[in-house]
Amino acid sequence: MSPADPIGVFDSGVGGLSVLHEIRRALPAEDLLYVADSGYAPYGDKSQQFIEDRSIAISEFLVSRNVKAIVVACNTATGAAVTTLRSRFLMPIIAMEPAVKPAAESTKSGVIGVLATSRTLASDNFVKLFARYGEDVEILGQACPGLVEQVEAGDLSGGKTRLLLAQYVLPLLERSADTIVLGCTHYPFLAPLIQEISGPGVAVIDSAAAVARQLRRRLEVGDLLADESRVGAECFWTSGVPDKAKPLVSQLWKTNVEVYALPASAEHKLE
Repeated sequence: MSPADPIGVFDSGVGGLSVLHEIRRALPAEDLLYVADSGYAPYGDKSQQFIEDRSIAISEFLVSRNVKAIVVACNTATGAAVTTLRSRFLMPIIAMEPAVKPAAESTKSGVIGVLATSRTLASDNFVKLFARYGEDVEILGQACPGLVEQVEAGDLSGGKTRLLLAQYVLPLLERSADTIVLGCTHYPFLAPLIQEISGPGVAVIDSAAAVARQLRRRLEVGDLLADESRVGAECFWTSGVPDKAKPLVSQLWKTNVEVYALPASAEHKLE
């Protein structure tokens, strides 16, 4: 690994682009490789073994591209696979953690809501977070089936998306939640609508910026930061249909980009 090597980032789909935005902001000189596993999204209703197999296959693809670090920009994949990834690969593996700690520290009502997939809420990682920070505050976990699919379809503000969000957010508000944690990397793209439904008195937070800061720290410790005089580039792959992914990735990345088909070699873990 060398400072000139790229950083690999992956998610079950396009949600991890919310993390990629923060990484780009924190590390403008780095080359970034992003894999959207949209052909197999969402992960929230898949088995742990399935998610682990996909995470290994994508990580092996990123390693073949000589990445110096991997960011698992997916809360569900973090819960299901990060321990295995860290045991298999030598480079830094940066994972997601729902922003429960800052939410617990900042709530005034003593009640926080966590929007996430059902698998994230059932993961050991979240159970540990609940135990660590749930003594002094009430933590309300809310599974959100259907939201990932709405983001994958590019519907960030339509009637169905609004209806689903109201169904998930309003019960949290009725129980006095004044802070809502976005526990899935797809959900920051819905943050404006979540904020609109919640009202100005409710804080809506996610952990993408914290992940970017942790990535920078790990690269600094390993003397792996790119030369800051250069401008980093991005490259995007999908396990879905590239022609379908291109307009959505471009929409969410806010720049017209090319999206390439994930090589067949990255599919072998499902055989």
